[in-house]
Amino acid sequence: MNTPRIDTLKDVFTRHRARLLLTLLLLWTTMLAGTALLGLSGGFLTAAALAGAAGLGSGFNFFSPSAGIRGLTMARIVSRYFEKLVGHDVTLRIARDLRVWFFRRALPLAPARLAGIRTGELLARLMSDIGEVDGLLVRAIGPLLALAGISVVAVVSAGIIYPPAAALLAVLALLIGIGVPWLTVRGAGEQERDRALHRAQLRTQSFEGLEGAADLAALQAGEHWNQRVLVAAKQLKSRDRRRRWRLIRGNALHGLCAAAGLVAMLWLALHGFQQGAIDAALAAALVFLTVALLELWAGIGLAWQSWLSGRVAAVRLETIVDQAPGVAEPTDPVALPAQAATLSFDNVAFRWPGQARALLQDVQLELQPGERIAIGGDSGSGKTTLSALLLRLWDPDAGRVRYGGIDIAHLAQDHWHRQIAWLPQNAPVFAGSIADNLRLGDPDAGDARLWQVLADVRLQGWAEQLGGLQAWVGENGATMSAGQARRLALARALLRDAPILLLDEPTEGLDVDTAHALLHDMVAALGGRSLLMITHDALPEGIVHRSYRLREGRLG
Repeated sequence: MNTPRIDTLKDVFTRHRARLLLTLLLLWTTMLAGTALLGLSGGFLTAAALAGAAGLGSGFNFFSPSAGIRGLTMARIVSRYFEKLVGHDVTLRIARDLRVWFFRRALPLAPARLAGIRTGELLARLMSDIGEVDGLLVRAIGPLLALAGISVVAVVSAGIIYPPAAALLAVLALLIGIGVPWLTVRGAGEQERDRALHRAQLRTQSFEGLEGAADLAALQAGEHWNQRVLVAAKQLKSRDRRRRWRLIRGNALHGLCAAAGLVAMLWLALHGFQQGAIDAALAAALVFLTVALLELWAGIGLAWQSWLSGRVAAVRLETIVDQAPGVAEPTDPVALPAQAATLSFDNVAFRWPGQARALLQDVQLELQPGERIAIGGDSGSGKTTLSALLLRLWDPDAGRVRYGGIDIAHLAQDHWHRQIAWLPQNAPVFAGSIADNLRLGDPDAGDARLWQVLADVRLQGWAEQLGGLQAWVGENGATMSAGQARRLALARALLRDAPILLLDEPTEGLDVDTAHALLHDMVAALGGRSLLMITHDALPEGIVHRSYRLREGRLG
């Protein structure tokens, strides 16, 4: 079986290469039309001024330059319009695909590889870094390539008119297009990485402050956290100021070179006219051509800065998604048993990477179809680790987890995950409707099935009172009590209709009456499915068939 090709950041841009090339062509056309327009206008006005009124009436070619000016003006307007239209369209498409690409590559790393990364840091990668990368070709690479093409055309055109002027333009192009930007961005890579780090820290502090606002208020620590956010903002501000000063220095150096170059071209054009090498109109055209090029070259510094920022952001994104997953997909997956089968842990041992203490040792457990088992233990005893191995977020260091006698490491992860309905501790309620939250368990479920599962967990009356399946539940279930939120999450897990239901601390934070009512409703709705429940709470009679306790990594 061939290993599937990994979708890279480069592939995201490659998919839009036709629109990107069209944008580049339109940008180049706009620049070319603008440069030619200024050069032609300058030469035409100079020739007209020298010819005077008499010359205009006796053989002076008025119509050809006028037609050229009108044509270039119209070409510049049209190409500018479509350049903006196509450029914004492809930028938005790339921004969309970059976010999909990041989610597609990052989600298989959760929670194993992403557990050590703070949510605010991931948010910074998703927002700030993708924002820097999505316009990389339109804001940086495209303008730089177009400017390089315009510079070549300008130098060749000047060489046809007056070779010394072409040499001067070539020197200016190298100096302003490469020399000044190199001096401006030299050593700035480390500063951009530092700036990106502090930008991520500010987002992290802000996000965590908002997420934990209730706890901060309860502990009267809001002002302390505000100070931390303020310090992070000031640190980022100092990095932004340093960046602005670097750009200002680059612009000042660019201005000096441009002023010297314009004076040199003016002298060269006058010298060529005095020597009879070129006429006055062509001499003026060379000067105006230089003015147009200098105006275009003024954007080189910003384009180089965008390239530097985008490159740093791209590296930060790839650092996240290029991590090896916690488990490897089998190259030749084994087919799942046709019917619900026995789940077993055979002499399983596990320790977290980098830790010396083994969380699980010689774990032996068997869950028959339709059987309900509870596993208890103190905090840190390895209960959640057991569920992580069952979900195959990690593979055991020793022993095997088997389903129907098949090592789950030999099953396709997607196929195996379809066998499990998982209700994690603190299962989230998403901002959306009741139906939106439920259909995460089964996207194809009809309204009748949704009402049935709501009735199974005693939420039908609540849903009707709230306004039906399309009623909005609020951010993180803000309109719901803790018990209602847990029941809605349970309904979502039951809707999945998988042969194994895995619950991790399903009654955490609930009062005893609410917890017991939830458990009884769950058992009634299970049908013939198996249940493996991780809990440290005492369970009422009839909820499970067998109970175990984890002590020092062993089941007893």
